[in-house]
Amino acid sequence: MDAHGQGNRCGWCGDDPLYLAYHDEEWGVPEHDGRALWEKLVLDGFQAGLAWITILRKRETFRAAFEGFDPAVIAEWGEPDVTRLLADPGIVRHRGKIEATIGNARAFLEMGGADPFAERMWGYVDGAPLVNHFTTLAEVPAATPLSERVSKDLRKAGFRFVGPTIVYAWMQACGLVNDHLVGCPARRV
Repeated sequence: MDAHGQGNRCGWCGDDPLYLAYHDEEWGVPEHDGRALWEKLVLDGFQAGLAWITILRKRETFRAAFEGFDPAVIAEWGEPDVTRLLADPGIVRHRGKIEATIGNARAFLEMGGADPFAERMWGYVDGAPLVNHFTTLAEVPAATPLSERVSKDLRKAGFRFVGPTIVYAWMQACGLVNDHLVGCPARRV
């Protein structure tokens, strides 16, 4: 049992209450809403090079700054919006990631929006989470052949900041892949 009486919780979330809640209630839960999948993909892109807890702490500010992650709104943005976001201390101020988000909104819409995006992403796993049986964090890969394929397909569709490692982290977060360790109470299988 861990200090919270939760059994063998995945060790990556440490003891930060925000991280624990994210791990226990959100990470690995299958997400089928295409717009929510897109938001999480964008946030995983912003996380590149940073700790996820940094993004988690800024998530509500990100949502406000990015108009609730409405792709139809973001796709219309230009340089004035990039400048505005670069001045916002509540988000990760990285020009490349901000510009990628605008481009990713356009690519998302070109794919047909929420439902086609969700269908396409869940199609990679035949509509059901891939369940792994890892017992230690050391066993969990940073990327897989599947995340490499999804990454390549997303880049071909015009997405940026969607490398195989980002895509795998996103697949784990959205429940396309269940990488909760064997014995973790949040495993749900």
